[in-house]
Amino acid sequence: MKLSQVKALLPTLNNVVFKLENGTLVPEHFHVTEVGMVSKHFIDCGGTIRNEKTINFQLWNANDYEHRLKPMKLLNIIELSEKQLGIEDVEVEVEYQSGTIGKYALAFDGNYFILQSKVTACLANDKCGIPQEKQKIKLSEITNTQSACCTVSSESVKSNCGCNANVIETSTSENKVCC
Repeated sequence: MKLSQVKALLPTLNNVVFKLENGTLVPEHFHVTEVGMVSKHFIDCGGTIRNEKTINFQLWNANDYEHRLKPMKLLNIIELSEKQLGIEDVEVEVEYQSGTIGKYALAFDGNYFILQSKVTACLANDKCGIPQEKQKIKLSEITNTQSACCTVSSESVKSNCGCNANVIETSTSENKVCC
């Protein structure tokens, strides 16, 4: 979710509520302790130089259980960050500590901002030698629309093919057996 999408949603909400993908709600007394732009300049395992930018929201739980961050207050914090830091309209990433500090993508389901788990991935699959995953199909799903053919030199070799097939004459001295 881009920052502009978050900004457009905030005025339509009564409360700002974050929820993890597993359904656990972030305690409603959370604070947003940081809003900023994170720039990552790196080289991947294939040698490509990359630049990534994200907007970072850091959520933090304190022991002030009466605290509630209202949508317009968060919008004001975002707008101040845009003005003072010159942040861009890029994807929002949320830092939130459950077991350890986690980084989450952000989505909205109509009621809640959803903290979506992120995963690591190779950015240079074509260069780092990891074989591509083979497509798995069930034998029961294979249709028998194509026949398998093998080339035999005589009718007597046909029996070694293991099927009850017809021998097809070709223009060479070889024959094709199709099962």
